[in-house]
Amino acid sequence: MFQRLREDISTVREHDPAARSTAEVLFCYPGLHALWFYRCAHWLWTHHFKFCGRLTSHWGRFWTGIEIHPGATIGRRFFIDHGMGVVIGETAEIGDDVLMYQGVVLGGTSLQKHKRHPTIGNRVVIGSAAIILGPIKIGDGARVGSNSVVIHPVPPECTVVGVPGRIVEERKVNVFELEHGELPDPVSDALEAMYNRQGKLEDRIRELEHLLKVGVAKPERSENDWSV
Repeated sequence: MFQRLREDISTVREHDPAARSTAEVLFCYPGLHALWFYRCAHWLWTHHFKFCGRLTSHWGRFWTGIEIHPGATIGRRFFIDHGMGVVIGETAEIGDDVLMYQGVVLGGTSLQKHKRHPTIGNRVVIGSAAIILGPIKIGDGARVGSNSVVIHPVPPECTVVGVPGRIVEERKVNVFELEHGELPDPVSDALEAMYNRQGKLEDRIRELEHLLKVGVAKPERSENDWSV
């Protein structure tokens, strides 16, 4: 037990440069407190004290702003940074060495009492306000960008961004940190490609006009055209 507590504290200090002391981690990190509430609630849940497990989970949500269902399965060295607004559903499964930021939702898409929440692999990083829905698998070493909505499985070592989430990068080397400012933006890339293509077409039209010594006549305005 004490070995696991020391591991939790060292995980926080390793992944948050703002953590200056063990005392600060113990008293000022709601993500750590939520994890400890979850462990108590999960023990009660798995030992058939369902109501007590839910009540403990409810108190954890009240004190930390983080909602973790006691039926969820969470691996080792799990770290929720800041954490306010995080929701983890009943059948969610989280692997080892997962980093999660505030506002993340691991939600379900079914009212049936079966597996309906995501499975998160090892070494996954999930950015702020990302939403992952349904019984899908996020592969080991994957990264989910901030504000993404993921509804399809993500292969290992990939980066997914956008709404809905799209795979924009496959990584060959494991990177734990999520550099939000360096994530690719598929929408911006598509717009830039369109502008570049439009510029090339305009250049070709001007060259043709010059060769043919013609110009494009401006359309005449009608009496009903009130545009400025």
